[in-house]
This record gives sequence, C-alpha cells and structure tokens, in this order.
Amino acid sequence: MPGPASGPSNNSNSFVSRREMRVTNQTGALPVVSLGRPYSGPFDFDNLIASLHELFVQDRQIASQQDSTRCGICYLHFVVSALTYREEEGFYVCNNCERALGKQKIPMVRRQQK
Repeated sequence: MPGPASGPSNNSNSFVSRREMRVTNQTGALPVVSLGRPYSGPFDFDNLIASLHELFVQDRQIASQQDSTRCGICYLHFVVSALTYREEEGFYVCNNCERALGKQKIPMVRRQQK
C-alpha cells in the first residue's frame, strides 16, 4: 500500500490524462473521422430517400394484391407469376435475386408456402 505522501496509487498519471482529455474536449463531441472520399452533399441523400419511398409505395401496392408474395431473398413483394419457386430450398425468388444467386444454394430455416 502506498504511504500518505505518495498519493493514491501509481496509476494516478492515467487518471490525470483522462481528466485532462475531458477538460480539453468541452463539447463532448466525437472526433471527425475521414472516410477517405469526399461527401458529395445532400443531393445524393435526398435522391436515396425519394427512391426508397417510391420502392416502398410500389411494394405496398403489390403486397395488397391477392396473388402476391415476397421474394425469399430481398423480401420485396411480387405477383407470384413473376417469381420462381426454388423447390430444394423452399422459397420464392425474384429475377434479380435469382440472377445474383446463380446456382448457389441457400438453406432456409423456414420454407415459404408454395
């Protein structure tokens, strides 16, 4: 145990440095991290939100139809005639996801009803 004149412990320097860091960073804000590429501004973000909104509206319209179901990969709704049922894995797949999957097999925890 340290004596009264030697201070609370030998790690007091780390305590002081943490305290100094808190004192010098008064805002509490996180440091700026560079992504290595310039951000092109809010235009891209606005277009992304608009595109996602449009996709959501379209998905809701198709989902409300009687003969629609979800793609087992991207989870967007399609009319059943536009989907392919993969018997071995037990799920429907849209054309885009089928192209991306190719011959790759994906085991599913739960089979979609055909």
